[in-house]
Amino acid sequence: MEKITLQGIHKAYLTSSGRTVALQDVNLKVANDEFVALVGPSGCGKSTLLRIISALIRPSRGTASINNAPVLSPSRDVGIVFQQAVLLPWRSVLDNVTMAPRKLKPLGAEQARELGLEQLDRVGLRHKADVRPATLSGGQQQRVAIARALAMSPQVMFFDEATSALDPELVKGILSLIADLGSGGMTMVVVTHEMGFASSTSDAVVFMDHGQVVESGPPQQIFEAAETERLRRFLSQVL
Repeated sequence: MEKITLQGIHKAYLTSSGRTVALQDVNLKVANDEFVALVGPSGCGKSTLLRIISALIRPSRGTASINNAPVLSPSRDVGIVFQQAVLLPWRSVLDNVTMAPRKLKPLGAEQARELGLEQLDRVGLRHKADVRPATLSGGQQQRVAIARALAMSPQVMFFDEATSALDPELVKGILSLIADLGSGGMTMVVVTHEMGFASSTSDAVVFMDHGQVVESGPPQQIFEAAETERLRRFLSQVL
């Protein structure tokens, strides 16, 4: 059963230099509990596609749906983690995690604290609940951002190059955490430049270029039996 369905997604922007096409007739299906890695060169439309699925921007044409319902506005059923954690510096780590569920669910103070501590425990940061984000490393801040997204009990999780702003030694820990979430049965779409991670962890890999899906399939097919010259050239440059 499809959890996410994209049909004929097209996105264009008007800029000072003219009309820029970011996505061209993208069709994509993500099954329930499937882990999909979106890969491709920078600027190929991966992040734009993720923002359309999560309703942060509207497509110029085409439809995006989750559970067969059109995606028209941001939903608590969708969790998203960006390159930067974007935590509120004047709030504690726990407050950052519980702010949204307290407002939107809503929860009482004690319920919210229990929920927040549970999610911080999942990312290994329960002991940092009462400190300010500035005292954390970049990798720890990303873990808090993941806990914040999980606190809304989303049905799907999106990661938009969540490790690209981290020092190399911090990347492995975040990728391991994302992999653990995927193995737990959550539907996930992950934009990543980490080809080893995409190969070893995902159920399916989608390769994009110039706003189009060029090739998609199981990791073994994509990385060992690429069908298109464009994908073969990309892999030769990044592997």
